[in-house]
Order: sequence, then structure tokens, then C-alpha cells
Amino acid sequence: MKNFNWVTGLFIISYHILLFSLLPIYIVMASPSIAIIITAIVLGAITSLGITAGYHRYFAHRSYNLNKIGEIIVMGLGALSVQGSALQWVYDHRLHHRYVDTEKDPYSIKKGFWYAHMGWLFKKNKDIDPVVVPDLIKNKIIMFQHKYYGWLVLATNLAVVIVGGIIFKGLLGAFVLLFLARLFCTHHTTWFINSWAHTIGDKPYSQEHSAVNNAVLAFFTFGEGYHNYHHTFPSDYRNGVRWYQYDPTKILIWILSKIGVAQKLIKIEMP
Repeated sequence: MKNFNWVTGLFIISYHILLFSLLPIYIVMASPSIAIIITAIVLGAITSLGITAGYHRYFAHRSYNLNKIGEIIVMGLGALSVQGSALQWVYDHRLHHRYVDTEKDPYSIKKGFWYAHMGWLFKKNKDIDPVVVPDLIKNKIIMFQHKYYGWLVLATNLAVVIVGGIIFKGLLGAFVLLFLARLFCTHHTTWFINSWAHTIGDKPYSQEHSAVNNAVLAFFTFGEGYHNYHHTFPSDYRNGVRWYQYDPTKILIWILSKIGVAQKLIKIEMP
């Protein structure tokens, strides 16, 4: 147990227990309105895009440039998503790409589906090697978020619950749907990239690694399911490169480039 990540592990276990305990009670007692359900879905989509477009394609892979206002927004959404600080998230992800499918891969699929999905989160974080994230270490916004991450998580999510409770006239509903259910859905869809996207799908671009393309997963992860392409060309701001491939994250980044928030989008020219 000395390697157990007590903070992360207990948080994940606790919110799952709370969700499955309180959700049936809330549904029976309050009959949630369509409005609060839609709000939970929209809020989940916004925070997920903060991870896919911000943490992943911008900070982890530098597939485009983002101005400081954009970075601050990503830091806020990162706290709201409760997926770790940008520094820790990017550090783990860069190691994953560098050592994919090996012992040094933090969430290697070779250790099993559920280990890659969420089991690795229960292990104590290793010290962050500055050599892996030198660009982030120099970023004051990222270091501020990393230092005060716990407080930012508490502040942003508490604000959502309180404001949601006032708007929808019930703190229980806001807590269950806008916090617990939202986290459950956004966490597991993100984690499926580490598990499902390394298990079930096709490999049209590269056979050297376990990453696969899966259109169904792409639908639920805002385009991240085209994972074989991503592991083959990680610097591309797109994951879905064909016109018919669902990738709203690339559309968001493209829109941000048109209004001056994002610049220098990296695009691999496909035959």
C-alpha cells in the first residue's frame, strides 16, 4: 500500500460510491428536469474539450499555439474537469507516447485493459522530470495551477454546484448531476482512450504500436478515438483527418485560429 495514491484513489472510489448511492434517490425524489440534464451534458462537453484541445493537443503535443487568455481558460477547465494539473497530465502523456507499450509507459495496455483504463491512477505519482516538460516548467500559468490545483478544483466545482443549485432550486440535483455524473462520464470517456483505443479498432497508419482507430469511441471523445493516426502523427492538431471523421476538437481549434486565439496550426498533409 506504500505506492497507493491516497488522494486520487480515495477521491475516485468515493465519488463513484456517492454517485451510485445518490443518483437513484435523487431520481425518485426529485425527477430531474430536462434543463439540468442538458446543462450537465453541456458542461461535461465544455470541460472535455478543455482537455482534448487544451491539455492534449496544445500543451502535450504543441500542435498549435494559444494565447495567454486561452491558456488561462484551459487551466480553469482543467481544474473543473478534475483530471489532474496540466503539468502532471502532460508529463504522464508525454511518457506514454515516448514509451508506449513498454514498462515505462504510465498506462501501458500491456498491463491489462483495466490497468490502462484507471488502475494506473491508483499508483503514487513519481516525481516530475523537468527534462520531459521543460516548456511547461517555464510557464507561470501552468505552475500556478499545479501549485494550487486542489484549491482550484474545490473553488470551480463548488461554484458550479452552488450556482446550479440556485438556478435549478436544489443543491442535491446540482451535486449529483453537475458534479458526480459529469465527472463519471468525462473521466471514463477520457480513460477509454488509454484502454479501448489501444484494444479494439483498426490500424490504417502504423502497426508498430497498440493504438487503434475507433469511430465509435471518437464520437464520445470529441475526435480522440482516431488514436492510431494520433500516435503516428502526434503533432497534427487533427485526429480525424478525413472529411467524414467526427472530430469536433479540430473544428474548435480551427475556429479559435480564425478569431486570433490560436495560431500556427500544424497539419500533416495526407495523400
